[in-house]
Amino acid sequence: MELFKKQLNLRFFYRLAFYLSLIGIGVLIYDFGYTQNEARQGSVNIYYFFVLMIGMFATGIRYINKEKDLAFNVIIFDIVSSLIIVSVLVLHFSGIDESTTHTYLYDDIWVKLAILLTFIREFAALDINYKRTFLNPAQLFIISFILIILGGTFLLMLPNATVNGISFIDALFTSTSAVCVTGLAVVDTATYYTHFGHYIIMFLIQIGGLGILTFTSFFSYFFKGESSFENHLVLQDMTSSNKIGEVFKLLKSVLLITFTIEFIGAMLIYSSINPQLIPNIYDRGFFSAFHSVSAFCNAGFSTLTNNLYESGYQYNYFLHLNIITLLVLGGLGFQIVSNTLYYTKYKFLKAISPLTKQKIKYRPWIMNLNSRIIVITTFVLIVIGTVLLYITEYNNSLANHEGIGKWITALFAATTPRTAGFNTVNMATLTDATLMITILLMWIGASPGSTGGGIKTSTFAIAVLNFISLAKGKTRIELFRRQISENTVQRAFAVIFLSLFVIGFGILVILIFDGDKGLMNIAFESFSAYSTVGLSVGITGALTSASKYVLILLMFIGRVSMLSILIALFRKEKYKNYRYPSEDVLIN
Repeated sequence: MELFKKQLNLRFFYRLAFYLSLIGIGVLIYDFGYTQNEARQGSVNIYYFFVLMIGMFATGIRYINKEKDLAFNVIIFDIVSSLIIVSVLVLHFSGIDESTTHTYLYDDIWVKLAILLTFIREFAALDINYKRTFLNPAQLFIISFILIILGGTFLLMLPNATVNGISFIDALFTSTSAVCVTGLAVVDTATYYTHFGHYIIMFLIQIGGLGILTFTSFFSYFFKGESSFENHLVLQDMTSSNKIGEVFKLLKSVLLITFTIEFIGAMLIYSSINPQLIPNIYDRGFFSAFHSVSAFCNAGFSTLTNNLYESGYQYNYFLHLNIITLLVLGGLGFQIVSNTLYYTKYKFLKAISPLTKQKIKYRPWIMNLNSRIIVITTFVLIVIGTVLLYITEYNNSLANHEGIGKWITALFAATTPRTAGFNTVNMATLTDATLMITILLMWIGASPGSTGGGIKTSTFAIAVLNFISLAKGKTRIELFRRQISENTVQRAFAVIFLSLFVIGFGILVILIFDGDKGLMNIAFESFSAYSTVGLSVGITGALTSASKYVLILLMFIGRVSMLSILIALFRKEKYKNYRYPSEDVLIN
């Protein structure tokens, strides 16, 4: 009985610590979002001190009353976070004079970081079990995006996030565009938002690109080392993992690959920038990090008024190549990148095995069918798109470029519609032929499981292969000694039809409210929104509120997919133990 009471009291205390840290996050947002006077700042600091003390106390109790051995990575996290929190408590709240220690340690960002670490630790310790009977995976996925978008809207409407304030519709549009990694903007991102606002947008892009459930599930598993069977099932659906036991291993790989590529990309972008353009080293670092995250997540947001068409960046081909690499890696998808890296490693070890005298076991099917189709389709689309845009824009937007610069610019123009949204040319001057090619590339989009949108490269490839099979009189699609399942073909054509239906309806509605903008321009914006690309011919900011809401809806549907929405709305039927007689229906 005494043991039960003790456990009950501990559980109550841990819950209390979590709620206090959650309120601490709210106070932190209030502190960032509003300019504080001395009295309010003092009250905020007192609450920070209280939360950090409770967090340290809760962590200490967990080690004193631990029911099982904690993992090594959890111990390291607790040690590092405890050192940060103790340092913050001593330096910021003990009255030590700033002149007696390093000045940079007094930056308020350390206090904010300590509060965030406390919240992460308390949140991860919660026992959260997902119930599929309450929400199916598709519904949970959609609701998570809606909540992030609304939260982002609130953050962008904070006074310190913008220079002169922002309306609800513009904040909602920007938040949706960031979370859905689109890049369409109704205001100038460079001048309309403050540095704090840019941080919010970058945060929304990262969360939207990977998904909030990826982060929450990873941290929960990181600290507890286990999860319920229901949680494994929902994450298996969302990550498209083949084996339920590999779900969290895949989550770990996703985060590791993402942050590694983004870090390397930021370093390369930093090295490619002329210091005279951004003299301050911290501003240059943030510019590099922002564009690396935006590029890998295929968002297309830039802190430059004219995107990469800005003077000083327009002819920086090394920067363009770095952005292209990030776009392609982010658009391939995490499983494809992982599978390709593993395949490359195997081939490399096999090639050098005669020198190392190490026997490499033969593996006949390392790169699976999914990876082969996506990699080949991506390569073909980039090559064909580059050649076509080089031809159509040779004497137009490419006229000011010379030699290899023309090809790099054409390559950039062929890669960015694969749902990135960056531009190194003036989009308003493109020929109609280029716009049509770009619309097609936007519609196809990136690859499944990636940060990009569109109908996906695999869907397009399946449709083309089906046409070829029908032309040859075959009743099934065969490729690389494998047969594409009938279910895959059905899903591919369902995605194609639904995309054209939604985009067509969006174009029709926008034409009703903004018909004076022209059919081609409206179609371009609609395809860009649905495919979460972000390229624009310059009419987005001039649209009426009704048309903006239509584009918001298109961006959201394009990110979560219309098929997921239908799955969320309709109850899944069980297979019957009978089958009706089949009969052909005339098609043509």
